[in-house]
Amino acid sequence: MPKLSVTIITRDEAADIGAALQSVACADELIVVDSGSTDETTTIARQHTPRVIVREWPGYAAQKNYAASIASHDWILSIDADERVTPELAHEIQTLMTTDPPHAGYRVPRVTWHLGRWIRTTDWYPDHQLRLYDRRAAEWTGKYVHESVSVHGSAGTLGGELQHYAYRDIADHLETIDRYTTYAARQLHEDGRRAGLLEIAGHAPLAFLRNYLVHRGIRDGVPGFIISALNAYYVHLKFAKLWELQNVERRTGTQNVERRT
Repeated sequence: MPKLSVTIITRDEAADIGAALQSVACADELIVVDSGSTDETTTIARQHTPRVIVREWPGYAAQKNYAASIASHDWILSIDADERVTPELAHEIQTLMTTDPPHAGYRVPRVTWHLGRWIRTTDWYPDHQLRLYDRRAAEWTGKYVHESVSVHGSAGTLGGELQHYAYRDIADHLETIDRYTTYAARQLHEDGRRAGLLEIAGHAPLAFLRNYLVHRGIRDGVPGFIISALNAYYVHLKFAKLWELQNVERRTGTQNVERRT
């Protein structure tokens, strides 16, 4: 019967880390890898597990791969500090661990709490995340943002939900959008993507329609409209920042040519 290690990477997560670790208390091992918190994150974490390691920040994927590498067991459940494993999901995983799991990894549906309700519409749901995996056949990949587990083999899907407390309020949501679109634009730019008027003006309206109508954000009333609009704004800002990066690159290149001549 395989045993389970839970890994969480943190920085300044004192408000959330206790509840996150409590939600996975049934695991065989809990590991927290912290990147230099200035609050009580590590103190709170040590109340739940002795395995709290402080390590410099190398990036999301690298930190999560490190956490998995120091685990005592091959089966890893990776969650973030602002996530909670529901009792239903915990029971499902415990049951799975009583057998030899047939897949190398498992996706779980993630539901986000925002604007006073659980959002089960828009692009946010079911938002399947591959979080349970055999480290011998899987690893985290990704450069700046939206890191994910790449599985060398088949992947299954579980039914229990992973709860996500992503944002305190709209202001926090906007700050996150600003930060993540910077990372996303940089990653697109380094991958060779470019943006023009069509991408900047066209993708955002389509994203709003997909969120609000196709993925039924309309059913969540005003919160559904706000989230659909902010998801569309994310898309707009990502391509606008990509356009800015490529134009900075073009101006720099032109200036270098002028200096040489």
